[in-house]
Amino acid sequence: MSVEAYKKEFTEFQNELNSYIYRLVTHRQEAEDLVQDTYIKAFDRIDSFQEKSSFKTWVFAIATNLAKDNLRARERWGQDWMDLVKDAHVANPELFAKKREILENSPHGKFVLSEHLNYCFNCTSKTLLLNQQICLWLKEVYNFKISEIVLIVGLTEGKVKHAIADARGAMGKIFEKKCVLINKNGTCSQCTGLNHMYNPEQDAHIEANKIKMVKERRGKNYEQLLDLRLQLVKSIDPLAGNSIDLHNYLIENSPAWAKQQKALKTTDK
Repeated sequence: MSVEAYKKEFTEFQNELNSYIYRLVTHRQEAEDLVQDTYIKAFDRIDSFQEKSSFKTWVFAIATNLAKDNLRARERWGQDWMDLVKDAHVANPELFAKKREILENSPHGKFVLSEHLNYCFNCTSKTLLLNQQICLWLKEVYNFKISEIVLIVGLTEGKVKHAIADARGAMGKIFEKKCVLINKNGTCSQCTGLNHMYNPEQDAHIEANKIKMVKERRGKNYEQLLDLRLQLVKSIDPLAGNSIDLHNYLIENSPAWAKQQKALKTTDK
């Protein structure tokens, strides 16, 4: 494959690769570095590409392995971390002030409800085991076939299917229990609360009802609701939009905020 042909083929799916890696590592600069490393590593190994899969699948396998290496030393997100992050902001007005600074001064700091739901999905997925996260993203958002995911992650077909099923089950149940947009008894109203805070002129419930997931939630079980949420996630590029600076700031710092808040609560006991 010539250099020009390589560049052309890589460019055709680079936006997907960028967003996929960002969703895994949840750090913009690290994601950019990993994609650049993938570009170089794939080019250096191009002679080993034997066309047993598509070029895209082969490159995603290289990128996934690099992302795994990046993530191995990190602690898995706890299911209570987002609650701890909220508590940290309540306890520290400076954190709220920093968010407002981004909202007021960043060209991509506006709060948009649909983009926040995409961000919420990313945070929630971080509570899954790493292989579950990877298989879920590849199958449900990036439309890879099971046979392709097997090649990307190096697992058997049975383990890939099991990882996807477990990930879907966990995510669906979490949202059914916590999200007030799909369950009036849900415990999390962060999206509507932030909308009221940063878009006081906009009725959060009217805005929410424009979203397909909310409009069609009645009579749906948690798996069907998850599919509706995934449709929204598929439609949003986490690296493009009106809220990318705000959400990148939040997702990069949430682990540190959660751990700090958890340590404070432990100390207070």
